[in-house]
Amino acid sequence: MRALDDIVVLDLSRVLAGPWCTQNLADLGATVIKVEKPGEGDDTRKWGPIYLKDPATGARADSAYYLAANRGKRSITVDMATPEGQQILRDLAAKADVVVENYKLGGLKKYGLDYDSLSKLNPRLVYCSITGFGQTGPYAPRAGYDFIIQGMGGLMSVTGERDGLPGGGPQKAGVALADVMTGLYSTIAILGALNQRHRSGRGQYIDMALLDVQVAALANQATYYLVGNEVPERMGNGHAAIVPYQSFPTSDGHVIIAVGNDGQFAKLADELGHPEWKSDPRFATNIERLHHRAEIVAAISEETKTRTIDDLIAALEKRQVPCGPINTVDRVFADPHVQARGLQKTVPHTGQGTLPSVASPLRLSESPVSYDRGPPLLGEHTDKVLAEQLGFDAAKLAELHNKGVI
Repeated sequence: MRALDDIVVLDLSRVLAGPWCTQNLADLGATVIKVEKPGEGDDTRKWGPIYLKDPATGARADSAYYLAANRGKRSITVDMATPEGQQILRDLAAKADVVVENYKLGGLKKYGLDYDSLSKLNPRLVYCSITGFGQTGPYAPRAGYDFIIQGMGGLMSVTGERDGLPGGGPQKAGVALADVMTGLYSTIAILGALNQRHRSGRGQYIDMALLDVQVAALANQATYYLVGNEVPERMGNGHAAIVPYQSFPTSDGHVIIAVGNDGQFAKLADELGHPEWKSDPRFATNIERLHHRAEIVAAISEETKTRTIDDLIAALEKRQVPCGPINTVDRVFADPHVQARGLQKTVPHTGQGTLPSVASPLRLSESPVSYDRGPPLLGEHTDKVLAEQLGFDAAKLAELHNKGVI
């Protein structure tokens, strides 16, 4: 048994935040029915530059972007602009435990697929709306994209090299973190609502906003401002409260050294051949190293750049000084620990036979994640799902196909 194998999710979301949430639910065992537009599907199926190729024809197939967020789901194609399509989705929602959608504010109301409409059909329904700015407030009608949210939510103000240095200026994260974190927070909210339903017997509405998530995820940077009334600044790879805690040059690249306490600093000083740093009043404690950041960082850099990455990491690990390389993605998957943890999986795929996939980080001892279903082809499960969930026979399915409803 898997943790959520008694839960049915109607997934009306697309792109990343919503599909990331529903992929988590599928990994935990939920039956996730991904609803897509006939002939088109989720926008990300076409988001390159990396695509699968049809093994038989060589034609371009689904993108790697789509594959990243849709493992474990069943795809059905339904035209919700038609009355018949709207009724199909209402009937599916009446049997579902969860609906996830990321349409613009009020976008599903005209189809009778909003929470107020569906909760009348299914009072036990947990309904999660994901938007850029939430259901209330002056920005609620706006479209919200990850890049915009990283800027508006403060992340870019604390990401990037310091002003005045080469390459200085705000930077977005290299992954759409606002989307990914919103998918994770949405998963948590849905699980909480399902647990509440065990007690109350009723579902509820969940209002998730990318901006809310991004502001919450500022973590200590936000409380630095709220408590101290000081606006955090970009520090490149440095840390606002700990020194040395950044990347340092080596003869063949860079190494991260993350000294978390004065004892670790003493070990670092010994390894770099400067035991006098331990008693130097400028460097002996973290608070003093903060005041003399430029001096100690320059001194450490002079020593690290004479060592290779592998030599320095091996030496620091022996002394139990936290450190690590800055890996490219190929080196990530070649890392022996990553391999030992099984972070690359193979999943079945109807068009390709099998596909490589990144493992879920959720490790449950009694109800583990299984990898028995890969990302679905567009509309791959339409007939099967509608037959199983709504009892449609072959004649009914043929009629809906002929009308272009499914």
